[in-house]
Amino acid sequence: MAALLETRDLTIRFGGHVAVDSVSCAFAAGTLTAIVGPNGAGKTTYFNLVSGQLRASSGSVWLDGEDIGTLPAPLRTRKGLGRAFQLTQLFPTLSVLENVRLAVQARAQGRHEASAGRVSGVFDLARVWLDRRTWIDEAMGLLEQVRLADRADAPAASLPHGDQRKLEVALLIALDPKVYLFDEPTAGMSVDEVPVVLDLIRSLKSRRDRAILLVEHKMDVVRELADRIVVLHQGQLVADGEPAAVIASPVVQQAYLGVVAEEEAA
Repeated sequence: MAALLETRDLTIRFGGHVAVDSVSCAFAAGTLTAIVGPNGAGKTTYFNLVSGQLRASSGSVWLDGEDIGTLPAPLRTRKGLGRAFQLTQLFPTLSVLENVRLAVQARAQGRHEASAGRVSGVFDLARVWLDRRTWIDEAMGLLEQVRLADRADAPAASLPHGDQRKLEVALLIALDPKVYLFDEPTAGMSVDEVPVVLDLIRSLKSRRDRAILLVEHKMDVVRELADRIVVLHQGQLVADGEPAAVIASPVVQQAYLGVVAEEEAA
């Protein structure tokens, strides 16, 4: 199966420290890959390199056959990379609904920029109004999916942490990227909130036309969702395969997944 996303010898150095060391990995549409490893293994740094928050020292990032490794993060997003952060990235003073509406609008205008709001070169106010209503309706639908419709008018900053995480997932879905990058999407959520986000990720996975990468410390989540596990340690890719085979590997269990399990139990 052809790769939708691929990194080739991706590397970043901070002084004498190599945080990500020549990681080559390909990700196909219709698969969910969990990226695991102990703290400091390079998981989030790898995500930052893929999404463009960090510039690689060497190596390349390919999306749908195009080298995007030199593009800044906003252009990578427009090409089809979507990123949900470990720490929420929201517009805190805007309402919950406006946060999602802006994401829906950005996607729509990015795809139809040439014709948005214009008919034969003349500004069309009715078209703008209809588009806005469409964006608002779609945004409300997404808020219903993440069970935040009742908080639509609240400022994003007023939401508790778990609800902010759900809102960020809604923003990512609104962008409808080719590749979803989830960095610990359930971090800070209560036990009751976690199933909402996991159900959304399952729904995205069921579409089979997107690739999903998931950094996650909770091994029960990894076992339930992942088609494949990639293990990083000291910036290097040390294991890659089906979950059962990777989890059963004595080296991985003792050196990497065991660390995750101990942290989870603490």
